Amino acid sequence: MKRILRDRSFRLSLILTFIFFLTGFLFLHFGLANYGWVLFVLLPVVLGVSLGALPSKRLVLVGLVLCLAAFLAGLVTLGLEGIVCVLMVLPIVLPLIFLGAVVTHLANRYHALKTVDKLPVLLLPLFIFLFGSPLEKLLVADKKKVMEVQSEIILPYSPQQVYEAIKSVDTVVAERPFLMKLDLPVPQKCVLEKEEVGGLRTCYFSGGKIVERITELQKGKLLKMDVVKYELTGRKWLGFKEAIYRFDSIGVNRCRMTRITTYTSELRPRIYWEPLERMGIEQEHDYVFRNLKRGLFNKYGYQ
Repeated sequence: MKRILRDRSFRLSLILTFIFFLTGFLFLHFGLANYGWVLFVLLPVVLGVSLGALPSKRLVLVGLVLCLAAFLAGLVTLGLEGIVCVLMVLPIVLPLIFLGAVVTHLANRYHALKTVDKLPVLLLPLFIFLFGSPLEKLLVADKKKVMEVQSEIILPYSPQQVYEAIKSVDTVVAERPFLMKLDLPVPQKCVLEKEEVGGLRTCYFSGGKIVERITELQKGKLLKMDVVKYELTGRKWLGFKEAIYRFDSIGVNRCRMTRITTYTSELRPRIYWEPLERMGIEQEHDYVFRNLKRGLFNKYGYQ
């Protein structure tokens, strides 16, 4: 262990990983960076380029893993990020760090670069991020695409019964999906203040609340609401727009309820983040559906 701690490559790996990720976090915190390509793609690659220039590859890997684990654990402990966010970022960040290291290795193999252990030289790739981040903010339009996640459930109850059960919920109790067992916000209850267009419906979660205003109401057929306030901690990159419930009769005392959530997201690249966002929202829907089934059964039994 003492030999590892004395190794210069190991110590520089710790320092470089900390500096690069702290810089990215500070740029994000002070509005100098987007949740985009430069942060999630370019920064890991240039970190890998720097780490790949160090002589002792095995100890560099040890230093990277230890520092990255400590840094992300610190963000979770301080409440700056959630466990789910940290776990979701790793599959994109780690391969890109490795890619950057491979680039340096290949360049070194063909004598375009040499191994180096001088910190000022190893920090030079960071300047690519320092210039690229403000440039991305300048060039990337702020216009946010509105996305939709839709889930359905068929229940052996009338549309009116289902509507009455979902419009206001005293207590949400059900088996939690996987992401909620980590730290995805857990719905607790929803309170409907006025059952009319313009009325407010407040849904409380672990760690915050969402306030919705009714824009369309047909009892037993449609409940459509705009999200007017969103106070869930640690998710500033996500914005909810609409919450919609449709109730369709599909036979005697049978209802197909469709739950639609529309939202915006600042996360890029979309090809990576959108499936993960959808999975999280679908698990929220599933949790509410399980509670709805329980509540209807407790009140009406099977019909």
